[in-house]
Order: sequence, then C-alpha cells, then structure tokens
Amino acid sequence: MPEIQMPKLSDTMTEGTLVSWKKKIGDQVTAGEVLAEIETDKATMEWEASDDGVLKEIYVQEGGKVNVGDRIAFIGGEGEEAPAADDETEEEGGEGGEDETPEAEKPEKAPEKKKAEPAEATAAPAKEEPAPAKEEPAPAKKEATEEKSDSTRVKASPLARKIAAEKNVDLTSLKGTGPGGRIVEKDVEAAVSAAPARSSAAPAAKAAAKKAAAPEIAAGETARISLTGMRKVIADRLTSSLGPVPHFYLNIEINADPLMRVRAELKSAGEEDDAHKITVNDFILKGAVAAALRAPKVNAAFDGDAIVYYGDVNLAVAVAIEEGLVTPVIKGAQNKSLREISAAVKDLAHRARNKRMKPEEFQGGTLTVSNLGSYGIDYFSAIINPPQAIILSIGAIVKKPIVNEDDEIVPGYRMKIGMSCDHRVVDGAIGADYLKALRQLLENPSLLLI
Repeated sequence: MPEIQMPKLSDTMTEGTLVSWKKKIGDQVTAGEVLAEIETDKATMEWEASDDGVLKEIYVQEGGKVNVGDRIAFIGGEGEEAPAADDETEEEGGEGGEDETPEAEKPEKAPEKKKAEPAEATAAPAKEEPAPAKEEPAPAKKEATEEKSDSTRVKASPLARKIAAEKNVDLTSLKGTGPGGRIVEKDVEAAVSAAPARSSAAPAAKAAAKKAAAPEIAAGETARISLTGMRKVIADRLTSSLGPVPHFYLNIEINADPLMRVRAELKSAGEEDDAHKITVNDFILKGAVAAALRAPKVNAAFDGDAIVYYGDVNLAVAVAIEEGLVTPVIKGAQNKSLREISAAVKDLAHRARNKRMKPEEFQGGTLTVSNLGSYGIDYFSAIINPPQAIILSIGAIVKKPIVNEDDEIVPGYRMKIGMSCDHRVVDGAIGADYLKALRQLLENPSLLLI
C-alpha cells in the first residue's frame, strides 16, 4: 500500500498540523475510520483512513507541522513492512533516479575485491569470503538508520505523548516497556507517580501552546505563543480585506418587539414541538437571506475587472470556536424554510466546535452574518470576508425607553444592525435598499414563516 500523505483539506491549505492520532502503531484500520485530527488553515478536522490495513508506522508525531503531500504514516497489509523512516539521504541526493546508480554498482565492486584477495590467500578461501563481505553493508546501513531514527525522535505512543504533555513529563528521560522500547501510557503514568514534582520546560511550553489561548503569566513576565494555522489565515485574510477592500458602513436600529413576541409564542409550543428550538438568531438568518432576494445586488463579489452576481444565496455564519473563528456555509439558503435554516445552522455550529466539518462546508459563501448579541455587544462593525461584498453585524436586543406613535415614553426592545459593504460592488443606495428590506422582514417576522 502507498504511504499516507498529508491531505489538502482546503483550497488554500499548504501545510497541516497533526493535532492527535486516533490510532496507534499496530492497530487495525478500516477505511472510513477516523485516523487523526489535522489542523488546516481553516479548522481542525477529523481525517478518515482511505484504506484497510494495519498502521505500521507514524512518521509525524502529535504537534508536528507537515507540508501538503509529505508522508505522515504507513498503512500496510499483513506481513507488509513499512519503509525505513529515514530516507532523507536518498531523497536529498537525487535528481530523478540517479542516486540509485551507486547502490546498483555496489555488487560490481565486490568482484574487484575478490580478484585482489587471491594474491594473499588460496582460491578456495577467496570464494568463501565474499558472501559475508557482501552481506555486511546491509545490516550496517540498517543499524545506522535505526541509530539516526532513535536520535531524531523519541519512540512513544500518541497517547503516551498526550499524557506526557498534560503532566509535564520529559519523554527523553523515560525507558519504554512497549514493543521495540516504545514508551507507552503506563511508562508515563509510572513516571508521574514516582516523581510528581519533576517537569520539563519543553513539554510544559508545548502543552501551554496547545491548550492555550490564555496562558498563565506571572507578573512582570511575557509569553510568546506561535500562531496556529487558523489564526495565520484569519490574520492574512483580514489584512488583505481591510486594506485593499474599500469598506463603508451602514447602520440601522429596528423594533425587536415583534421578534420577541413571536419567539415567545414558538417557545410556548413546548419541548415536544421542534418550533420551540427556533431562536431569534434563526429569524435574523432567514431575514438576511430573504432580503438578499429582494435586493439581489448585494449577493455579489468583486472579481478584478468584473462583478459576479450569484443566483444562490450561500449564507456564511460566523461561529466562534476555541482556535478562532470559522464561517460554515448553508448552501442554497433561499430554498430553505425557517425551520430548515435553524436546523442547518445548529448542526454546522455543533460540528464546527467538535471538529467534524468537511472542507467544502467552509467554502462558497456569498454573504456573511456575524452575531455578537449573545455576548452582550450592542453594536460593532465587522470586516468583510473576501470575495463577498457585504457582512452583517448583529448586536444584542436591548430593552430601553422608546417613544411610541402616541408620543408616549414606553419600554420596548430595540436591536442595532450594522452592514459593512465593499464599495467596489455595493453603493450606498444598494446597501440602503437591502437594509430597508431586512428591517421590514424582521419587524414583521410572520413574513418569514411563509
């Protein structure tokens, strides 16, 4: 079977980080089983095996970064051996297959040695000696490979590495009791029990970087945490957006009383009815899609010397996860009912937070909604997600004194909505038309039930 290579799990992915192995060396693997968790430039995803077999070798340990296409493991059949882990000498020296020529010539050099030896020995011993002489280089090369492999990495199971990182145990100080001297879970646990106070700075730093959005920092000290692949992409994309894309911002405040009333009515249906699961945010998402059908010029993208208008409204929804922010996409959202959009966004958000998203589910959005109302944010301005032309910023629903139609001051619910626009695609009047349609729909939510 071929070696397993780092897959390209997104259109912009160039390298991946091996977050964790779900199988260990010697485990039986079935096609479709989760083999590992890989962090791409967009999210951490579960990666499934494509072949049946036995996991013979792991070339990249947890936390390692690998370029797309580089080998990370080997799954073989019964009796099939993994290639040597150390093949750099063959790869580095070669242009095409020229490096194999010296190996092929080695058998020819042995006969020359044969001819030189008879001068000092009889013909019979000369014939007996070459056999061991020819066989010696192979074990020597194997031993050298094993020594180099041992010196470059510690042999330990993924579970042992994970526990060691959590407990701050230095793997290099342990002697493994597993096959081939491999460090296994019980070796790490034994070390923790024997010397609980002992720790290593390197594993501690690695564990902190892995967990760690907010490491504990003593007063007067600083901590430098390397960017994850996701945060690098967030930084690159937002820099490429706010700089080159000419943003302008429109804002409205809507009467949220009707939304609160209809939400209360649906909630009163009881838990046995799925309607009680529909939230105010679901109405907002459905309204964003329906408004795009009334003002279709916002459902577009800038493309060099042209503007691309989309027939489908592919709704991207900003979801906060531990590693950053992702925007899973509800494809063809204009064809989905309020109930279907509610179910779709909950499913996507759940799978995004549990690292079960597929690469294609992050791609193809035509407009984005970001809602920070649940975090207590009244109002904000979001940055456009290129190549999309708009992004909506949804604030919290706030109860405040308002003046009604009879000029009376009464309590009421209000919500602020911001809209960031790419001025190359959306002009002020186009944006205003869209927000006008959105206001009408959200202040009359029964229209979204049709």
